[in-house]
Amino acid sequence: MSLSLPSLEEILERSHVVTLPMRVKFRGVTQREALLIDGPAGWGEFSAFTEYSPAEASRWLAAGIEAAYEPFPAPQRASIPVNATLPAVAADQVGNVLENYDAPHTIKIKVAEQGQELSDDLARVAEARRLYPQAALRVDANTGWDIDTAVNALSRLSEYDLQYAEQPVPGITGLATVREKLRARGIELKIAADEAVRKHTDPLEVSRLGAADLMVIKAQPLGGVRAVLDIAAQAKLDVVVSSALDTSIGLAQAAALASALPELPYACGLSTGTLFADDVTDEPLLATAGYLPVRRVKPQPHKLAKLQPGQEREAWWHQRVRDCYAQLLED
Repeated sequence: MSLSLPSLEEILERSHVVTLPMRVKFRGVTQREALLIDGPAGWGEFSAFTEYSPAEASRWLAAGIEAAYEPFPAPQRASIPVNATLPAVAADQVGNVLENYDAPHTIKIKVAEQGQELSDDLARVAEARRLYPQAALRVDANTGWDIDTAVNALSRLSEYDLQYAEQPVPGITGLATVREKLRARGIELKIAADEAVRKHTDPLEVSRLGAADLMVIKAQPLGGVRAVLDIAAQAKLDVVVSSALDTSIGLAQAAALASALPELPYACGLSTGTLFADDVTDEPLLATAGYLPVRRVKPQPHKLAKLQPGQEREAWWHQRVRDCYAQLLED
C-alpha cells in the first residue's frame, strides 16, 4: 500500500479509546466507540463498526493513520454545506430531532428500518416535508429493500419531491435494476450508491456500469482522504461526502476531504455530530446555518478521561488495531 505505516507499537502508544453516548439510536447504535490516534500531523480516528472483519476494517485504520501522520490536502473551500440526518423515528418525533440542527436546508431521512413498514417511512417523510417545505429531501435505505419493494416504495416516496434515494437495495446490479424500473414508470428519481461503493472491492464499478447517478463517499471506509479523492476523480460522477458516524475527529477528516474536491454540487452528510450527547471536545464540529467549518479538532484530556470505556473495551480495540495492522501489511 502507498501509506507509510508507523510501527504498531507507536500507534498503540498514541491511541485513546472512547465511547460516545448518542441522543437517539442510529444504525442500531446507542453508544459509539472509537480509537483516536494522537499523531505528529494531528489526530486521526479509527472507528470501524464492531461487526466489521479485519479485511474491511483495515481501510478505516489506514484512514486514521493518514489523518494522524499526514497533513490534509489544500482546501478549496472554508466551509461545507451539510444535510440534517433524520433517523427512522416516528413521525411525531421528527420535529424534535430536526430542531437539533441549525437551519436544515437539506434533510437525509432514514427509511427501510427493520421492523417498520412503508407507512412509517411515508409518514416520516411527509412530516419532514410539512415542517420544512423548502428543504431538499433525500432518503437512505441502507440496502434495506429488495428490488420490487424498493421500486414500489420509491414510487410512493418520490411524490415528496426527493433529491435522490441512497442505496435502496444491495449490490451494484440491484441499483441498476431499480434505476431502470423507476425510469420505466416515468420516475426520474436519482439513485445514489453508498454501500455499493465502500463495500465493493472495486468502487469504480458503479460508474462503469451506470448503476447510479451519484456516489456517496466516506473517508474512513475507503482508506483515507487521498484514496477517496482518487476514486472521485476516476468515477466522473457527482459525489456526496458523508460521515461514518464519526466523532469530531473523524468529521474533521471528512470535512477536509469535502473541502479538497474540485466541485461539491450537493450538501454533505457531515452534520452527524448532533446525534451525539457528548463528544471528545467542548467545541465539537457542528454546523452553523447549515455549513460545517473546515478545521482540525483536538480532543481535550478531561473528555478523553470521561469517555474512556474501561480496560476490557480498550484491550478489545488494541487487539483490533493489531489485526487490522497485519491486514494492511499484507495489502
